[in-house]
Amino acid sequence: MFEYQTVYNAYTALIAGLVTSVHCVAMCGPLSCAFTPSKQGDAEPAVILTSYHLAKLLSYAIVGMLAGAFGSVVIQTVESSWLNRLPWVLVVFFLVVAFRLDRFIPKPKWLGNYYRKATARFSRLNKPLAAGLIGFASPLLPCGPLYMIFGLALFSGSALKGAEFAIGFGLGTMPLLWLAQSQFMRMNRRVTPSMLLRVQRVVAFVAALVVAWRLRTTLGIEGAEDWVCHPF
Repeated sequence: MFEYQTVYNAYTALIAGLVTSVHCVAMCGPLSCAFTPSKQGDAEPAVILTSYHLAKLLSYAIVGMLAGAFGSVVIQTVESSWLNRLPWVLVVFFLVVAFRLDRFIPKPKWLGNYYRKATARFSRLNKPLAAGLIGFASPLLPCGPLYMIFGLALFSGSALKGAEFAIGFGLGTMPLLWLAQSQFMRMNRRVTPSMLLRVQRVVAFVAALVVAWRLRTTLGIEGAEDWVCHPF
């Protein structure tokens, strides 16, 4: 029998984060202006960005942990055969990103409004603290892919695995976002948003195909069993 957690794990969440990072650059990259060093006495940019990303990962872990703990109660009441088809939601996730369908995911506007007000208030503090608070408030962003990841964390199996899944996603978004935040103006001149979007869509579509290929055993396709033990 196929074990859904051979695909539904932090490694796949990391890939999802890498795919989504282009979207994160467009949404979160400009936020770096709120905590960019503006005078000589400010902390080093590396310290400020580290504060932002560590706080962001912490908040993701907390939300993922709560989602996993709550979802574990649901998982205990459903058939194991149903859970084995759960990773197909990951295929849907990558296709949603590839075809930009996340634009149509409903987003609670009050969360976005609260985030903007909080960001404006935090930006008045010293830069490392402001960056940390803005990063910690990241789950409030009106972000379709982020909401989907937190929704998927519900079915991770436990609080620990939910936190692991959310952290994996956060780590995947980090490299490109860090680059964008530290080299925002220079990157804007060299890399156009349309170029990044094309890369994102291609990578997301390829990821959807790879996960679907790994999941073909759940559809009873002969010869697929030999692949289920290999990590994604």
